[in-house]
Amino acid sequence: MASYKQRKRRGGPSAPGAASGRGRHAGARPGDDGAAWLYGIHPVRAALANPRREVLRLLVAAGQAAQWANVHPGPEAVDRAAIEALVGADTVHQGVAAEVAPLDQPDLADLLDHPGEADLFVVLDQITDPHNVGAILRSAAAFGARAVITTERNAPPESGALAKAAAGALEAVPLVRVINLARALRAIAETGVWIFGLEATGERTLAEADPSGRCALVFGAEGSGLRRLTGEACDEIVRLPIAGAVNSLNVSNAAAVALYELVRKPHKPS
Repeated sequence: MASYKQRKRRGGPSAPGAASGRGRHAGARPGDDGAAWLYGIHPVRAALANPRREVLRLLVAAGQAAQWANVHPGPEAVDRAAIEALVGADTVHQGVAAEVAPLDQPDLADLLDHPGEADLFVVLDQITDPHNVGAILRSAAAFGARAVITTERNAPPESGALAKAAAGALEAVPLVRVINLARALRAIAETGVWIFGLEATGERTLAEADPSGRCALVFGAEGSGLRRLTGEACDEIVRLPIAGAVNSLNVSNAAAVALYELVRKPHKPS
């Protein structure tokens, strides 16, 4: 696999259909309408403030309705047990929950048709834990990623757990789903984006690869890592410098570190 510095920058249009994915309501499970209950003050306020989000119902614990008096839809005052029956007794719901329709997310092809000079994409290869995906969305928002791209299968739908971990970032960063990840990576590459897969087996660290310009970072599931075809679609497999006391990081922590590495210096087109 040629290194970033050795590869000739690619360009040109993406292959027809290569980035296909059901961008509309892609978080829905088959056979349902995709509606979900979000909970917690920050995720719910972010959903209410998002003009692209349809909020169907807003439930607040009795005694807290005044805090939500000027929002639409108006709050329904209920006891906390009613909220817990919907979102789970062990959740930190802070006395508020909102039933929402899934976001109308863009297709990958829509994003690639309108490139930016310093696009940064985060790509997830079958990461199934909603807490990890939510935390990665939060880091993606913090470090200016344009989108988080994941698979339609073996990836969590929009949910309260994902939104809570994202702390509002689900409303700010597109979560784009694709049918075939390797094919989508090739379509991304054809628009001039350099693709780095993160694995402990990488010969160079991400810092040593010294990426610039438009980049994508690809993360695999904990334990199994990147699938073979996903790895083959990357320009280079790189690693994070980890001391010998541990041999890996949680994938959401690794994403935060890698994103910081990309933005800690001026991110200029090469």
